[in-house]
Amino acid sequence: MLTEDARFRLYGTSEPLPASRLLSAGPLLARLQDGNLRTIRFAGHEVLRGVSFLIRDKDWGTCAPEISDLSVSEDASAFAVRYKARFVAPDGAELVCRAEIKGLASGRLTFSARFSSNRDFQTARAGFTVLHPLKGVVGEPVEIRHVDGSVESARWPDAIEPWQPFMDISAITHGVAPGLKAETRFEGDVFEMEDQRNWTDGSYKTYVRPLALPWPYLVPAGEEVFQNVTLTVTGQAEESGAAAAAWPVRIALGPSGATMPAMGLGLRPECLEAERAALPVLARLGISELVAHFDPLAGHGLDALRGYAEIASASGLPVTLELALPCRSSPAKELREIAALCRETGFTPSTLLVSPAVDRQSTPPGSAWPACPPLENIYEAARSAFPGTRLGGGMMSYFTELNRKRVPAEHLDYVSHCTNPIVHAADDLSVMQSFEALKDVVRSVRAIYPDKPYRIGPSTIAMRQNPYGSATKDNPGLGRIPMANVDPRHNGQFGAAFAAAYAATVAPAGVELLTLATLAGPFGLVAGQHEPSAPNMPRPLAAVIGALSAMAGEAVLAAESDQPDAVLGVATPARLLIVNITAEPQQVLLPEGYGSGRTAELGPFETLLLEQMPHA
Repeated sequence: MLTEDARFRLYGTSEPLPASRLLSAGPLLARLQDGNLRTIRFAGHEVLRGVSFLIRDKDWGTCAPEISDLSVSEDASAFAVRYKARFVAPDGAELVCRAEIKGLASGRLTFSARFSSNRDFQTARAGFTVLHPLKGVVGEPVEIRHVDGSVESARWPDAIEPWQPFMDISAITHGVAPGLKAETRFEGDVFEMEDQRNWTDGSYKTYVRPLALPWPYLVPAGEEVFQNVTLTVTGQAEESGAAAAAWPVRIALGPSGATMPAMGLGLRPECLEAERAALPVLARLGISELVAHFDPLAGHGLDALRGYAEIASASGLPVTLELALPCRSSPAKELREIAALCRETGFTPSTLLVSPAVDRQSTPPGSAWPACPPLENIYEAARSAFPGTRLGGGMMSYFTELNRKRVPAEHLDYVSHCTNPIVHAADDLSVMQSFEALKDVVRSVRAIYPDKPYRIGPSTIAMRQNPYGSATKDNPGLGRIPMANVDPRHNGQFGAAFAAAYAATVAPAGVELLTLATLAGPFGLVAGQHEPSAPNMPRPLAAVIGALSAMAGEAVLAAESDQPDAVLGVATPARLLIVNITAEPQQVLLPEGYGSGRTAELGPFETLLLEQMPHA
């Protein structure tokens, strides 16, 4: 049991870790947490990543359940769970669900829910989501039974699918391991699937209610709704999973053809005072470039640009202007006006990243694309207003939006996007599982833009903006909540481990600039003046950013971990960075050149930078 101080050191909050319970029925295992099932395994093989009954509010925020009347029974051949869950909408409407879960040693699992609301309940989604894992699944055969009874033989998407790969689903059958199959059957509504790797979720998600239907929608007052998910595992396979964890994690090094990215830091107008105070920290870290956000629709103007000019002069660093172009008049006129403001304040951006403000919002399936000038016209106007300045484009939001609206890269000097790990779920495991999908994100970007310089970020645990609703979620209690504009883990060792693992995942793709934090504020390397942490004190994240900055420009040696769900790493001929992405201690067998034959002990969420050892 962690002490309150230990929790704060690791997670930046003293909030207790969520309680969970392992359910078992012979070879069938599942973890019960907050009324939902995680990591469903059979004979040691992961069959499903999760089965959850979820309620989203009108802005896609997750309504936390209040669980009561919980009963759990189990023996060697079966387990059963019953509970009542109460969900409260932002307007006070209450929805109550009565849930029942049954698992059998034969490999059959059912999860049913009956729910109703005391008054009309406004929701973007109410019902089950089922997560299929990525390992051993990506690109493999799958059988889809549709609502009309037809059966489709297909493959799980390999490249990340921008739209739903499968729709009108009543059942999914997939191979779990040689000799082992699983059928997942859905009842009570129409289900469809999205490739959640778009949002760096480590799963394919099958969910209730097609996105082409209007949302938010109402669960009418007093109307009872029934849904059910049934999993049936058949066949036999060798037991898996128990032996691997008993051995040290092994890291194998190999060439990638890439160089380590330069490290960037974001600047935000609302944090300028704290950013000025943090300049001494910036000077010690070897940062290569600053990324300054500028949004005229948010009221950014001369003061923001003057502040950026001051920080650029004091730091001596080049600054990218990340411009959300309003597009309320002609792009040429708006860009000329912004260029004039830059000249007036003495701010000369080293590069200009321009994206229409409207493109920060997602256009879901079935929705009409918002009015927007052609990107080619915007880029031409940007070249004219900022002659001789490198021009970037892409999305200030996430890969999802770039995948759905692919920019004409022939007009650009580089492409860019961000990611966020708490769009759908914010628990520790889901955040750290996001690197499974991030690896496919950079692979997909490289397939779309194979030769174009590529930048990522600012990408942080907390959400800078919400492309899927009207606002990000306030988090005054510093909890683990999706779509939050502040995440306490950014303050702790967890946040440092997230940054190290992120860099290790994307470096082999040849990223030009990687930005994983702002200088100050809730996304910052240092705490702001009005935060619980001591002002201007570097967070653990700062040491990792400094280590990555020291590696910038060196040749990347991809570090392949035989347990990537526990330890990740990246190396250059001079340095090896390894990180434990779990809450459990890990033992790592070091590769040749960095202490071959020796082991390193990594504590929970610990990052270790090793220098190349001299030859004897």
